[in-house]
Formats: sequence, C-alpha cells, structure tokens
Amino acid sequence: MNKILSYKEPKSVIAEQYRSIRTSIQYSNLDKKLKTILVTSSTKNEGKTTTTTNLAVNFAAIDKKKVLIIDCDLRNPSVHKAFGITNAGGLTDLLIEQKNIVNYIKTTEIDNLQVLTSGLIPPNPSEILASKVMEDLLSSLKEMYDYIFIDTPPIGIVTDAGILANKVDGSILVVKSNGVEVKQLEETKRKLDAVNANVIGVVLNAYKVEKDDYYYYSYYGSK
Repeated sequence: MNKILSYKEPKSVIAEQYRSIRTSIQYSNLDKKLKTILVTSSTKNEGKTTTTTNLAVNFAAIDKKKVLIIDCDLRNPSVHKAFGITNAGGLTDLLIEQKNIVNYIKTTEIDNLQVLTSGLIPPNPSEILASKVMEDLLSSLKEMYDYIFIDTPPIGIVTDAGILANKVDGSILVVKSNGVEVKQLEETKRKLDAVNANVIGVVLNAYKVEKDDYYYYSYYGSK
C-alpha cells in the first residue's frame, strides 16, 4: 500500500491535496447524486489507479460511509497490487458465476473500504463491461455502498471507459503534468462527450512545485 499516501502518510502534502479533491467532489454533490465515480486517463502511466485508491481512502474516512473500489481495468488490473491482495475471485468471476456478491468483495486494512478486484482477465473486456449483467451489478452495488470508485483503462487507448462512462454518475479525468499532449487531451474530451459522460473534474497529477520539490495533485471542477 505504499502508493496510497492518504493512508500511509496522512499528513503529507499529497494526502492533503486528495482531501481537497474529496471536498470539491462533496460540494459538487450537493444537488446531484454522485455515488458511482469513474476514473480514467488519456494514456497509460498517468496515475489513474493511484488517484482512484487515494480518493477512495479519503471518502472512507467520512463517518459511517461505506466505500467500494471496482477494478474495471480488465486488461491491466492493478488495484489488487495497490492493496496487496489477491486478484482471484473478482469482477469477471462474479459476472460469469453470478453468485452472491459478498463472496467476491475483499476487505482492506482501511475501515469502511472494500475492493472488487478485476478477477480473471477475459478475452473480451469491452463486451463484458457493456453487458446487461454488468449494468445490473452496478445497480445492486449502489444499494450497498455510499460511494463507488471505478478504475478503468485509459479512454484514449481503448473503449472500455467510454462504455461505462454513461452508466455512472460522474467521471474524473487524470492528467499527468507534461505526460500527455494537448491533441491527446482534446481527443479524450471528444470521446467522453460522445458518450455523454458527466465529467465532474480533472486531476492534474505529478505537477512539481519547485520551492519544496513536492509533487501534488490538483482538482478542477468542470461544471
């Protein structure tokens, strides 16, 4: 759990930035029902999984709020690595076997935070995420949790995030500072608009502040 600084180093500058993001999301949630929040990026290695896990940790810190992370990156799953738990018996297994949901949910060291790992990597991720079974699962999970964070593949590379973006309440785009070209961002925004995604904000990742050499994460509300 070394990358989850909100848990490992709660007094760090980065942890404080994630708390600020949480507050921004809460304020944007005053008149909306933002329960399912998708996280994606334009390309790989921009920090979407790090953002997903750290946000979930901060929301789990809210008194009596139950939080779930779903790893929907069925091509390159990494949420289980962040928490040091097994990937076996996850989302794809649940969708195929259709047994009791609680049998597939994994606990973490963090109170009120649970994880549904990706499970067995399938040959057809897009079809699985677009299925009616997946849609029904999300509906069931919304009844069980206060907040659900969904880690997805980069929308600039594959269609998976776009498939889910219009099934969730809001989407967050992670952008690595100096890690993606403007044309890529424009194409990413076009793809999100094409599926009527409710983009609630952008997280600028790995922006270096020269005076203290910290990297921090910033949130910009889009609406």
